[in-house]
Amino acid sequence: MAVHTEAADARTAGDRDAPPVPGTTSKEPLTGFHIRVTATTFGANFSDGYALGVIGAVLPALGTDMHLSGVWQGLLGASALIGLFFGSILLGRVADVIGRQKLYLYNFVLIAVASAAQFWAHSPLVLFLLRLAIGFGLGADYAVGPTLLSEFVPSRLRGVLLGSLTVLWTVGYVLANVLGTYIPINGTSAYWLLASGAVPALLVLLLRIGIPESPSWLAARGRAAEAAQIRRTYLGQSEATAADAEAAAAKQPPAARYRELFAPGQAAKTWFGVIFYSAQVLPYFAIYTFMPQILATLQISGADTQNLVLNLALLLGGVIGLWPVQRLGRRPFTIGTFTILTLCLAAMAVLSGASSGALMVPFLIYTFVMAGASTITQVYPAELFPTALRGSGVGFLNGTSRVASAIGTFVLPVSLSHFGAGWSMGWMALVLLLGTVASLAWAPETRDTLTAEDLHH
Repeated sequence: MAVHTEAADARTAGDRDAPPVPGTTSKEPLTGFHIRVTATTFGANFSDGYALGVIGAVLPALGTDMHLSGVWQGLLGASALIGLFFGSILLGRVADVIGRQKLYLYNFVLIAVASAAQFWAHSPLVLFLLRLAIGFGLGADYAVGPTLLSEFVPSRLRGVLLGSLTVLWTVGYVLANVLGTYIPINGTSAYWLLASGAVPALLVLLLRIGIPESPSWLAARGRAAEAAQIRRTYLGQSEATAADAEAAAAKQPPAARYRELFAPGQAAKTWFGVIFYSAQVLPYFAIYTFMPQILATLQISGADTQNLVLNLALLLGGVIGLWPVQRLGRRPFTIGTFTILTLCLAAMAVLSGASSGALMVPFLIYTFVMAGASTITQVYPAELFPTALRGSGVGFLNGTSRVASAIGTFVLPVSLSHFGAGWSMGWMALVLLLGTVASLAWAPETRDTLTAEDLHH
């Protein structure tokens, strides 16, 4: 029995000729297992946000303790992002070859160990290498976590659950910033704060023990009986539904090659994903890693209070952003948020010499909208690729976006010191303008489509 949704009717002519394949459906019940997978993926995003936020909180103290140059500060700020690039690119492809489950479990062994080891990292090189390792493990989870979640949860909940990953990332990021603001940071407490990232990482690791392989990946590899058993045992699907999935497995395409990311019909989605994701996160990571320096450069009074207000706006925007990404659709949401973000940073560039009150208005709007806009970065990538390419595709998008993030994080402190806040906000506004134009030209609407384990691409 074919899986049918209204999205199937909206496919291109070429897609209509392809046989449907099994996966999650909109009527599938929500089970305790779904909640467990969601919780462990949420925990991973919390750990990621915390790990990336904490370095910004402790960098001023580390700069004094280690006598860091501007280059070392930039490298340490970008270190986890560099690791994320390699982890996403390399291990995303591995997940398509060997399966999701192994990486889903073992990457957090690396993250937990490397996070704890930061306590003893008293040289910039050792700390840089450990944060590379943390980023490498998190990069694997960026590729595997949303992929596995999208292949397990009912399709009617996919948008809100995937979008919620960014909210949990923001919670972790904001918590690290708040702790850094209100805990006296010195040469000792900075290392304790860095090592504290091992606690959520260990909890995630324990919760992930026993989670099975993705049935969609098993079906795509011809292991239909195993896939059907997992659907019956963990997903609450009936015998009939599981049997239909097993029968449809014979129609699955062979494992895709990495180069198929750039094949006709897929290449436009891949390159749109690269531009949209990179343009959004480059200013995001740069600004919030060096928030204290930006506030100081802009000569905003009450910097600690303003920093707290901005972090609360991040949280609020992330939560509220879940509604429009689900209700408005992916394309209008992406275009609209890019437009607002571009205008906000452009206004900050123009008003760089104005009063604190005038500067904080566009800064608060930017922060609120950016947090909401970030929810789409966990939703779009999983919907742009078919099952056989999803790990590779999501990993590629995450990896390339982290190159952009690392570049922005490395360049911004140099830009602030040499050119000031106005020009720095200006070039980041141009990055967002590129995202706006790319979204207007190429953003597809994927809200009402099944992920590609449900439709043969």
